[in-house]
Amino acid sequence: MIPKECKRLAEVDFPIAVVSKHAAREKSIRHGHPSTLHLWWARRPLAACRSMLLALLLPDPNDENCPADFIDKARTLLERIPGKTKQLARAAGNDSERRKRLRGALLHFIGDFANWDLSSDRNYLEVSRELVKAAHGDEPPLVVDPFAGGGSIPYEALRLGCEALASDLNPVACFILKTLLEDIPRNGAALGDELRRVGTVIKNAAQTELAEFYPNDPDEARPIAYLWARTVRCETPNCGAEIPLIRSFWLGKRSNRRRALRYECIRRNDGVPRIEFAIFEPKSEIEVPNGTVARAKATCLCCQIVLSPDRVRAQLSEQRGGADVVFDSTGGRVGGARLLAVATQKSGRQWREFRSPTERDYEAIWRATNRINAIANSKLANGCVAIPDEPTPLGGGSGAGRAFSVQKYGMKTFADLFTARQKLAMITLGEAIAALSDNSNETAELTALALSRCADINNALCSWKASMTQVIHLFTRQALPIVWDFAEANPLGEQAGDYSVTIGNMARILDQVPSGMIAGQVEIADACASPLPDATVSTWFTDPPYYDAVPYADLSDFFFVWLKRTLPNHPILRDPFDLTNPLTPKQREAVQDELKLSGGSPKDRMFFEQTMAKAFAEGRRVLRDDGVGCIVFAHKSTEGWEALLAGIIQGGWIITGSWPIATEMVTRLRARESAALATSIHLICRPRTDNMIGDWQKVLRELPNRVGDWMERLQSEGVRGADLVFACIGPALEIYSRFAKVVDAEEREIPLGGDPEAKDAHKRGYLAYVWEVVGRMALEQVLGTAEAKARNGAAGALEEDARLTALFLWTLQSTNGSEAKNGEERSDDEEEMDVDEESDELKAKKKKGFTLIFDVARRFAQPLGIHLEDWEDRIIETKKGVVRLLPVSERGKQLFGETGMQTIATELERGSKDSLQMTLYPDLKEAEPPKVRGRRGRIKGSDHTSDRKMQTRWEPTTLDRVHAAMLLQASGRANALRALLESEQERGPDFLRLANALSALYPKDAEEKRLLDAMLLAVPR
Repeated sequence: MIPKECKRLAEVDFPIAVVSKHAAREKSIRHGHPSTLHLWWARRPLAACRSMLLALLLPDPNDENCPADFIDKARTLLERIPGKTKQLARAAGNDSERRKRLRGALLHFIGDFANWDLSSDRNYLEVSRELVKAAHGDEPPLVVDPFAGGGSIPYEALRLGCEALASDLNPVACFILKTLLEDIPRNGAALGDELRRVGTVIKNAAQTELAEFYPNDPDEARPIAYLWARTVRCETPNCGAEIPLIRSFWLGKRSNRRRALRYECIRRNDGVPRIEFAIFEPKSEIEVPNGTVARAKATCLCCQIVLSPDRVRAQLSEQRGGADVVFDSTGGRVGGARLLAVATQKSGRQWREFRSPTERDYEAIWRATNRINAIANSKLANGCVAIPDEPTPLGGGSGAGRAFSVQKYGMKTFADLFTARQKLAMITLGEAIAALSDNSNETAELTALALSRCADINNALCSWKASMTQVIHLFTRQALPIVWDFAEANPLGEQAGDYSVTIGNMARILDQVPSGMIAGQVEIADACASPLPDATVSTWFTDPPYYDAVPYADLSDFFFVWLKRTLPNHPILRDPFDLTNPLTPKQREAVQDELKLSGGSPKDRMFFEQTMAKAFAEGRRVLRDDGVGCIVFAHKSTEGWEALLAGIIQGGWIITGSWPIATEMVTRLRARESAALATSIHLICRPRTDNMIGDWQKVLRELPNRVGDWMERLQSEGVRGADLVFACIGPALEIYSRFAKVVDAEEREIPLGGDPEAKDAHKRGYLAYVWEVVGRMALEQVLGTAEAKARNGAAGALEEDARLTALFLWTLQSTNGSEAKNGEERSDDEEEMDVDEESDELKAKKKKGFTLIFDVARRFAQPLGIHLEDWEDRIIETKKGVVRLLPVSERGKQLFGETGMQTIATELERGSKDSLQMTLYPDLKEAEPPKVRGRRGRIKGSDHTSDRKMQTRWEPTTLDRVHAAMLLQASGRANALRALLESEQERGPDFLRLANALSALYPKDAEEKRLLDAMLLAVPR
């Protein structure tokens, strides 16, 4: 067994870059990967979990307390792994050198084993399990994850030969966990064969019932998808035309097979115009019409009048979302959803064709509508009606509720999210599943899970991806958004959305179950009330929720309503805390959602933080004194970090390590539209077993060296920007958290967080000093040593705006080569935009410039003597808690005034080198200083601004002159630019120093970098 005094490997070293590479790559692996068993949001990559678990479970061979028998056994085991691992394990030398090399061998093995291609390799599996056994003895260590979600952490614990207890409050999560951690390991590949057999029977039974509703074409082409548009009526007098709500008229964008819709407005005898569509092959983009809807505003194709969002919502509400066709008594379409085109495929062909809808298509919908109306109110064994009548989530508010917009468009129940034919298909498949098995065997659970998976791509919120000619599933992001034109997949189409295709993909997972994997244990449990007794857990490893980032319970209700109908008596598929609740548990869920109440009070920020603190304290209770913990964070708010870290420390934990692992795809929506973290920070924790008091001065003296060493190490591993900032919290807290409390000379306790603008340490809080140290070191790296001392009035330091810009861009630098993106500001109606192919109009309306949340910008700026309010509307713009760094292109009028750049450029060309310095800001020299809008949109005054600052506010700075030169470069005024550069060289080195620094900081594809590099080439040598 590992002695309590011996450090775990994760506390001393970790192969960050190698594991990050494998973890990021894993997001694109689909076939056979356990994550494809069923959707769960914010799932951790297996590579990161497997690697971190091994590092947590194994002792550091270079620690003097590491057992000798583990060192001998580990050396023997690692010699079985070819390559660098074997070389390091066999290396000669004295005992100290051999221990260091053995540590290197273990880290190399961990990095290699992170590779998905080696995750089921027999040799790697056996060595990893034997290493764990050598460290912990014959009794496998117990790994507990109280927020298990999709099950990545406990699944990897089972792979490594540990016992695993996975718990979650959510029944859908626990149903997935039971299948993944109990059923699959217990039955292995044999269950895959049975699943294929049963799946075929279910598909055949359903096909017999559903074939008439999804008929093949007369030429035997098989419909793959039906492309629909919701509709509203133009309310303009003398018009009244039906407006199909179409985001894009493109049907297919594949090379040599480009297809789109065009329209014609036809006047009828009754005076009400009608739109007719035709499919054509466009030769250029300009031939394809613009969409009819943007930001919930609908444009009539006949009179071009725009229908307001309120009226669009009101009309769709009357149609309960508008996904269904409205028929008259004879089956004629009179309103509702309109079929735009049908995508088809013939047997033996790779490509898809498109055809216009026919009466035969509507006849199938008419029959499906009548059938579903006949069975809608039939009751199941658990008392539920056949179609989901449970309410959809409320939308709005500043918390998690903002992810939901369906209710304001009339989709009040989950049934409204599906067309009549989709509901009929789901019910028919569910009945076929129920006819074959009881509620509790493994095959029944897997077939029900397959049906639940199908719901994600068989609903009226799926979009059509023209560039790929395929249906895109609903949950491309963590929300239930409105989708104007939607795609209905054919569940019998032998493509994505087909039940048998889904079954086949799930069976691949069972084929690749690691050999010798034992079954785990799954429970529905509250993380704040663990069912475990005290001090029984070896490793407490979890990825907790983050405030309002993911509303898990509300999202999972989408699947829950179908699962509980497919297996009506299953013991997991209920709310064990409130049997009257028809949906998943909400009362105890750890989430920030002001629309929900707990104990009569809104689930606000404070509720979430208090709940998480209880969960961390509960984790400490069940962990043995010689155990180890790991808590994963990917939160980008400094306020959020402070609160959660305070909960960890107050819960009785010591933070002993911090490792950033790249776990996010840089192409994901959130990465494209905010300064989201590319890494997840893994905080290594130990239980605190004493009540030592720390001396504030000693802690403060140790902080810069510890953070500086860590920054250097992380940068060598490719960690950059915000990822680097938050990864530095770990080592900083190693110093602070080893004490029960830290006090100053007057015995005043120094809290973790506080008022960052306070002067006294006991009011300011420890983390304010951490941000300051990180900011100073960043400035020192990018602008020179003088900048780090600027607050003390160091000679030669650049002005505040240069330091702010440099810090801003440094924080936005991305890990492992991904780039920050421009155009990040979103509209208030974000949820109403299709997330895959936004219209050109919406793209054009996005503001350019890089963004940081106000909280992060403020925490860096304030301790470094940078006053954000002084630079508001000059180089930054703050709106709704987000600070935008204005792009250079927006500063032309501000810098040169109404007279424009050309006048000043002409004077420069005539030899007046002082023109720029004397005439910048001609229209703003007498302006009042603007006010800055804070995190929640509140207005702050510029109280600290002195009279001197008021007088010199609009004096040009070095950054202003660099920006002016970039604008001259952009305008092609080469002679004026050359004159300016000569003048700046005479002035001093600051101009070129700043220009070179900014060139290194801007993303490689940024327009600013192109201008800077071109300008620097023009500098006289």
